[in-house]
Amino acid sequence: MISQYWNLVATNLVFHQPSQYNSKDIGERQRTVHEVLGGGFVADVMLWRRGNLTLGILLVTLAAWVVFEKSGYTLLSLVSSVLLLLNVILFLWAKSAAILNRPAPPLPELYLSEEMVNEVGAFMRAHVNDFLSASQDIAMGRDARLFVKVAAYLLLISVVGGLTDFLTLGYTSLVVVLTVPALYERYENYINSYAITGFRKMQQLYVKFDAKFVNRIRKWILERQKLS
Repeated sequence: MISQYWNLVATNLVFHQPSQYNSKDIGERQRTVHEVLGGGFVADVMLWRRGNLTLGILLVTLAAWVVFEKSGYTLLSLVSSVLLLLNVILFLWAKSAAILNRPAPPLPELYLSEEMVNEVGAFMRAHVNDFLSASQDIAMGRDARLFVKVAAYLLLISVVGGLTDFLTLGYTSLVVVLTVPALYERYENYINSYAITGFRKMQQLYVKFDAKFVNRIRKWILERQKLS
């Protein structure tokens, strides 16, 4: 049993070599940033192709963050106040329009079609089923890699959540999503050059580490394997 274990470890160490990645792959990308992000409406917003809309989203989000953080409002109280004000305005508008023979408020038809409800339900059902399937795989120990990823993400969320509140985290994440891709697309050549330099330095460090430590371990395991 022990010899089989040493054989397995020695095989993994002896035949495991550094991956032959080419640093040029970092700078040579077949798809543009817009295509990587999906190439649709969301990509346009993230890359400021619709600058007015992106700026509006940032300003509205900033206003909401200031309202919640500085005024002491909660989400429930703010939504209730806005709906109350909207109902009062529409009600008084409709009553005054009937008395003064003016047109009623131009409200669209508030109606959910069966087709729309079915599409939303199918979309939610598909994503919920994917989530449940992944959760079952993790709980049954079928996917160790997925378990490690989920555990790492949850640990990261726990650490970040302990440093800030959910509202600030959400606003900061939105700012990052709406600025980092656009900055990368604009300064792509400079960023890629620095990334290639860092990648080459990491490769050199790995080669040194492999020669200094991993080779010694390989030799030691091979010696133990020969003795056994």
